[in-house]
Amino acid sequence: AVPTVVYGYFALLFVTPLLQNLLRPLGIELPGFNLLSAGIVMGLMIIPYIASLSEDAMRAVPRAMRDGSYAMGATRLETAFRVVVPAAVSGVIGAIILGMSRAIGETMIVAVAGGTQVQMVTSPTQQGATVTAFIAQVALGDIAWGTLEYNSIFAAGLALLVLTLFFNFIAFWLQRRYREAY
Repeated sequence: AVPTVVYGYFALLFVTPLLQNLLRPLGIELPGFNLLSAGIVMGLMIIPYIASLSEDAMRAVPRAMRDGSYAMGATRLETAFRVVVPAAVSGVIGAIILGMSRAIGETMIVAVAGGTQVQMVTSPTQQGATVTAFIAQVALGDIAWGTLEYNSIFAAGLALLVLTLFFNFIAFWLQRRYREAY
């Protein structure tokens, strides 16, 4: 329930100085705005989301399957890894792909901690912007129809749509392939 802008300020004010102090002895100078700290904090933000959905998938495994495993002499750890996780693998994979889709559309963490410099980035130690931040930045003013700017924001939006649709198709395919009915 923490707004993503708070995560962005956490990355900017806590994670970036920490990374600067850790990477300086290695000869790596990290600027104030960088994609490395934004990526780390985004990963930290998405972990609870994936964990919650994965937990729901594992709790949906019928109790009878667990009891059957215990009756065969398996320990709790063996039951978890050999019965529960394989039975819930479609839900876990779906949770991971949903988390990835959420990360792709995230704007505020990267806008606050990574900067808004629209450029081709070759290293996570540089500053940059997400595709959604690019769309918001270009679309702030009046854009004439048919111009390069006008067409580029629609192309960027289409790329995001296709990428998210691709992840969703992968999720549906994996869920159908590994889904077990009880």
